[in-house]
Amino acid sequence: MSKIITVQNISKLYKLRHKVESEDQFLVKSLFSRRNKQTAKEFWALQDINFEINAGDKLGIIGRNGAGKSTLLKILSRIVAPTTGRIEYEGRIASLLEVGTGFHPELSGRENIFLNGSILGMSKSEIKSKFDEIVDFAEVEQFLDTPVKRYSSGMYVRLAFAVAAHLEPEILIVDEVLAVGDAAFQKKCLGKMKDVSSAGRTILFVSHNMAAVQNLCDHCLYLKNGKMIAHGKTNDVLPVYLRASLESQLVSLADREDRSGNGSLRFKSVSLRNSKNESIVAAQCGDQVILQIEVEATTDVSNVVVSMGVDDNMGQRIAHYSNDVTNQVFDRISRGTHLVNIFVPKFPLKSGEYTFTLYSTANGDIADWIQEAGSFTVEAGDFFNSGKLPPEGQASIFIDHSFSLK
Repeated sequence: MSKIITVQNISKLYKLRHKVESEDQFLVKSLFSRRNKQTAKEFWALQDINFEINAGDKLGIIGRNGAGKSTLLKILSRIVAPTTGRIEYEGRIASLLEVGTGFHPELSGRENIFLNGSILGMSKSEIKSKFDEIVDFAEVEQFLDTPVKRYSSGMYVRLAFAVAAHLEPEILIVDEVLAVGDAAFQKKCLGKMKDVSSAGRTILFVSHNMAAVQNLCDHCLYLKNGKMIAHGKTNDVLPVYLRASLESQLVSLADREDRSGNGSLRFKSVSLRNSKNESIVAAQCGDQVILQIEVEATTDVSNVVVSMGVDDNMGQRIAHYSNDVTNQVFDRISRGTHLVNIFVPKFPLKSGEYTFTLYSTANGDIADWIQEAGSFTVEAGDFFNSGKLPPEGQASIFIDHSFSLK
């Protein structure tokens, strides 16, 4: 098969600048207004990346936050230049990397469709032939002549994806931005990407949802700390990534460095507890369970949201707990260590291993966010109190219900 992208020895260096103020400068700066010195710390976002992509390939790019996935996509999309190395392309590239990519905020949705088509090298007649299909897919017809700066993030992404997928680029690059949309839209986009790939076009897809990657992509590239760890068939690469994810969870939450947020509130540990508030090794399906999260407030914080997302072993989000959706946001948490308890009266998950992500905000700002923060085990249980164990393999979540006949 013909090569459509060849990546040779790609590396990307960023220089992170920090202001440094000496004691003497601090004492005299008010008199002399001397500028603070700056030091630069080198950070290699990518190091020596090499791979080839054939026309029609569907490549999933996976890795934890900070692995270099988005940097690689920006280089492939020609948004940023590599520090070293070279890339050879064949064909037009359409990228959807973040909300607003490629759109002019002052222009309407209609105008941005034509603008993006022109950037891709399409004629006006070609764009017109796809116009109705784009609008129908994006479901933004009534806002078509509204400046896109007034769109919600979901509307923005729907239109941006519709434009990128329908204007027939040879290469379609999609980042995790689809997570902004709802579940129905994400499913619709995955279906469209399958249609695009079946037409012989190439897709590069970044996602933390391993089920979506496995469903869509025939090949995978696994990045860690800017280096390529594995590249090959999806079913060969995913187990390597999943094993590494489980190993990383052995590091205590307090010591995890792959976290985001301003640090005003930090996650320290998570434990499973039973109805008597006793620590347990595994939860049992159908039992009352307490998910206990130890947090440390480095200062007094207010309007605090704490959330836990639970994923199955393929990264598919199957449960979400949040004091925001239950309308129990904490008005104030004082400086110090506290325990946040999530009470689950009837644990609904089937037996298996699950990973969880922790997320918190304070005063509307992200305080702490750790993806794949840890894992827990669920054992089979009599969820329905019927004396029978529910059949395995038929569901991930059990819903309490009963039958009647009249």
